[in-house]
Amino acid sequence: MTGLDDLFAHANAARERAYAPYSHFGVGAALRTDSGAVFSGCNVENAAFPLGVCAETSAISAMIAGGERRIAEILVLGPGPKKIAPCGACRQRIAEFGAGARVHLADERGEVETFALADLLPRAFGPESLKP
Repeated sequence: MTGLDDLFAHANAARERAYAPYSHFGVGAALRTDSGAVFSGCNVENAAFPLGVCAETSAISAMIAGGERRIAEILVLGPGPKKIAPCGACRQRIAEFGAGARVHLADERGEVETFALADLLPRAFGPESLKP
């Protein structure tokens, strides 16, 4: 996993802090901005299920609060041996701040599959879609 060790470590640390008392499915995400800064986040569930926050959304919020605006790459890590991909809403959020971003899906062993965001969200609606 050369080159992604720091993202994996940040995502794993965030996943360990996830608040997932209902699903017991803690997820961590870590992203790197164009400047090289790393931000991480975890999922936060709520008894009123629609009010939960995904790990990717949490990491993006931390990035924005930290003064950054562009995602170069993001790694998503869930529990167990399977790699998980961002939900549709998170794919759209990633597109808002990183249309050309690489998305890394990792399992607990550190095995990674990498995709271009465009492969996971073809024909995305983004800021450029609003230009006349």
